[in-house]
Amino acid sequence: MTGDGPRLKADLALAGVAFIWGATFILVKEALDSISTILFLTLRFTLAAAALSFLFRRRATPNPRNRRQELAIGLGVGTCLFAGYVLQTAGLRYTAASKAAFITGFYLVLVPMLNAIIYRRAPGISEVAGIACATAGMALMTLKTFHLDFAWGDLLILGCSFAFALHIVVLGHFSPRMSYETLAVNQIATAALLGAASFWWMETPRLAWTPAVIGALVITSLFATALAFSIQSWAQQFTTPARTALLLSLEPVFAWITSFVVAGERLLPRVAAGALLILAGVLLVELKPIGSSAHPSTKAPSL
Repeated sequence: MTGDGPRLKADLALAGVAFIWGATFILVKEALDSISTILFLTLRFTLAAAALSFLFRRRATPNPRNRRQELAIGLGVGTCLFAGYVLQTAGLRYTAASKAAFITGFYLVLVPMLNAIIYRRAPGISEVAGIACATAGMALMTLKTFHLDFAWGDLLILGCSFAFALHIVVLGHFSPRMSYETLAVNQIATAALLGAASFWWMETPRLAWTPAVIGALVITSLFATALAFSIQSWAQQFTTPARTALLLSLEPVFAWITSFVVAGERLLPRVAAGALLILAGVLLVELKPIGSSAHPSTKAPSL
């Protein structure tokens, strides 16, 4: 079992990933005015895969004895990742962005549920309380109304939430079994290949090389994709899927802070309350003030 030192570093690293994703949200939103969504994702993943292949050109060399297994793992993790983005993109055509953000946040609940099925044991009280707090906070930050009527687009977004939850669970399962460099390269390259094979028929490609598009592609491919998913691949060797999901739920908090600082968006009391609830949820799972027994989904994987 890993010690508290590596686990703390991994948790802080995942919080940093949430910050990167939250901080780049406003860049992506502006860029999508000039480029179609799946084409943007394809270019983003392709540039990230190229950067990672060069950066990890020595350390990410496949093990000849496990080449097929490593490629299969990368294919599975990368497919989950790409499916999440595509389902989210498709769902946004038929539902409001605020509702989509909240439904996507259901991965907070789905990750410990999937782990409970795997380990055949219910989560602890602190884990349940933390997930409930974070989910309520997500609702306050994203929903303008609490009237939920599920439609086709909402079901697509729910599928996206399952894909992201599965990505976290599968990544947590396999990350201790192979180098994080190889895992990062394989999953991002898979997403890039799937994007290249699908953007031309899943949407009407649209691209204008504006400064916003160029800047967003450079920043998201290098930092929000190459760096962020490399960190996640490394960190999940030392922490757990449940903790990973909660730490990544800080993304909308950082997105709101960035929008407030950069774009001067108005501070709404409800949004601030939602941010505090998400933070409270993370602390509940981290500190476990209620109950002392740890569920297997909240234990770091053995190395």
